[in-house]
Amino acid sequence: MLVIGFSLLTPNFLDPNNLFNISRQVATLGIVAVGFAFILITGGIDLSVGYQISLNIVVCGLLMSQYGLPWYIAIVAVLVLGTTIGLINGLIITLTGVAPLIVTLAMMTILNGVSYLLSDGLPIFGFPTEFSFLGQGALAGVPVSLIVMILVWAAGIFLLNKTYIGRYFYAIGNNVEAARLSGVNTSRTLIFVYALGGFFTAIGAVLLLSRLNSAQSSTGAGFEFDVLTACVLGGVSVMGGRGHLFGAFVGVLIVGVLDNGLVLMNVSEYVQLVLKGAILLIAVIYDARSKSSSGRRKQIGGVALTKPSNRVTV
Repeated sequence: MLVIGFSLLTPNFLDPNNLFNISRQVATLGIVAVGFAFILITGGIDLSVGYQISLNIVVCGLLMSQYGLPWYIAIVAVLVLGTTIGLINGLIITLTGVAPLIVTLAMMTILNGVSYLLSDGLPIFGFPTEFSFLGQGALAGVPVSLIVMILVWAAGIFLLNKTYIGRYFYAIGNNVEAARLSGVNTSRTLIFVYALGGFFTAIGAVLLLSRLNSAQSSTGAGFEFDVLTACVLGGVSVMGGRGHLFGAFVGVLIVGVLDNGLVLMNVSEYVQLVLKGAILLIAVIYDARSKSSSGRRKQIGGVALTKPSNRVTV
């Protein structure tokens, strides 16, 4: 319906060049959504993904433009950095028992400050032309970033549906205590899922930097709400234990089409924020009050939505 509506309201929406741009624009969101959906399924949340992207692109930009490292070495360094940030999130959550919502909110602020300290709040540019190919180039007419997104999604679907680790994600999201009593190493699995989320976020950040060709500390601001909206619209429950990557993929397309269509219609950025916030709110309320959620724990990111419990949830 969105596609039909925007195609009627904006004559350029179905232009092949615009569709090509949409596929590039949703690549980062789609890749980050894979790790984010895993975290939601375990009953957690990672609000730091936006500023993980900011820090990753600032570090990647500095390594290439100021320290002269080859672009592929800079990419490897950023992938290690992203995984380490996710690992730290997972360790803090599992070792302290503090709700993921609070831990990652604090981490978001820390990463925001670090990215500004490293860049002095100034844009970073001057990257090798080979690096730009990742975000702007195409192979046989297909954008490279779209190919990377498809590969990441294939790996994510395999992990979630064909391995015991994927079953552990659902088990922890449904009832972490029952999963632990069933023999699942819940702490190790949660640390792994946050580290994996950081790894996928770093991949998305590299593609975003390659497309924009400029690193700024503010680039990732608000990205966490876009990826959360995409996952929830796709049926991934914020209360954990439910959801599939295919649904999250549909949610990514909805958000990507909505963003592109609103820009083509010259809708104010502030109006876009209102619309996105309203969509996220409606999706979360629907998730919390749907029949399939009845009888399940009411929580988001480890924070209970109903009466408090003495048991710490992760």
